[in-house]
Amino acid sequence: MSTEYRNWLPTLCTLADTAGARIMDVYRSDFDVEQKEDDSPVTAADQAAHRVLVDGLRALTPDIPILSEEGEQPTFAVRQAWQRYWLIDPLDGTREFIKRNDEFTVNIALVENHRPVIGVVYAPALGTLYYGATGEGAFRQRDGQTESIATRPAPEAITAAVSRSHRGDRVEALLERLPDHTTLGIGSSLKFCLVAEGQADLYPRLGPTSEWDTAAAQCVVEAAGGRVMKLDGSALEYNTKDSLLNPDFVVVGDLDRDWLSLFAGLERDAD
Repeated sequence: MSTEYRNWLPTLCTLADTAGARIMDVYRSDFDVEQKEDDSPVTAADQAAHRVLVDGLRALTPDIPILSEEGEQPTFAVRQAWQRYWLIDPLDGTREFIKRNDEFTVNIALVENHRPVIGVVYAPALGTLYYGATGEGAFRQRDGQTESIATRPAPEAITAAVSRSHRGDRVEALLERLPDHTTLGIGSSLKFCLVAEGQADLYPRLGPTSEWDTAAAQCVVEAAGGRVMKLDGSALEYNTKDSLLNPDFVVVGDLDRDWLSLFAGLERDAD
């Protein structure tokens, strides 16, 4: 991790906080919900946070491209020339935002050579900020206190983090294969963060996600000692193809446990 990247972290955390404040302004109002072309929901909060992040990142690093869920998405012919770029989801968990259950986040990642090297995840309704960087560790900031976080050795009875809104039949089939276990249902990239801070051991995602949904939180998990991998055991990577959809993946905290055998037969074709 370069000194330059390390010096960016405070600014990135401040940007996430400012974007979160704009989100909360809308959250406390009687907001409207629109549908995008892919039928996913969008609100004024998504757009307000997008403007904050894009303006702030352009001011910080004018020469680094930005890829945002709410912005223009260049073709792979353009993107494949990027050695590093900002990958952001201004409001991850819009469905949770609409349900008003507080489980939504602001995601900021710097991707370099297909891997996230800086990640900031802020849950404004919960007042909790997670951040991490390659070689620098992972941290949680809450109630004015900052502390380092780390994954844990998996106990015999593991805890699996699962999605509130996108669980699916294959995840149910996986859970049936697990020995004694508990589940924690939560929205957005907070599932990654549960693994990063040692509250959960496993987060299986057997269904579509986009690259901006995962990059920031992947960096936090990996800086905390965990791993995010595809079902063949290889690392989840970014900007390697035309589609911005991720394949199936699993987030694990204990690298000494055999996780991949649980997923045999549950694979789907990669997009």
